[in-house]
Amino acid sequence: MKISEALLEVASHSLAGYKPVIDYANWRVAILNFSDDLRPEKITALQRHNETDEVFVLLRGRCLLFLGEGEESVTAIHGQEMIPHTLYNVKRGAWHSHTLSEDAMVLIIENRDTTFDNSPFCPLTSKQQQTLIELTKVVWREERTAE
Repeated sequence: MKISEALLEVASHSLAGYKPVIDYANWRVAILNFSDDLRPEKITALQRHNETDEVFVLLRGRCLLFLGEGEESVTAIHGQEMIPHTLYNVKRGAWHSHTLSEDAMVLIIENRDTTFDNSPFCPLTSKQQQTLIELTKVVWREERTAE
């Protein structure tokens, strides 16, 4: 017996990349799966959301969240290894990006009005791009050593 969509909405996303799966009122739930453009050597900019926070939850695999300090440009970059089933709330105005392992799946909860119009990108210098690569190597190597 099928349950009415008036009672239950079921959605999923198993392809590469980002896809909103449920929109309701002022919020959106999306899924982010690994895609080649999320390899650290391919990240050329960080993004921020000027009007809202954004929540990330690692469901499987590995995800390293990159956070940038600075107002108009990125002045320092930090890496945060995400722990599965833990909520990470990236604050409004914080520069960010992420790299995922090939088996990763991340749940994203954001304001439904989050668009490219209110979410600018800041290009990274070649030195900052190298920082992302090095952070990934260091953090993911440390985790493997601890296991």
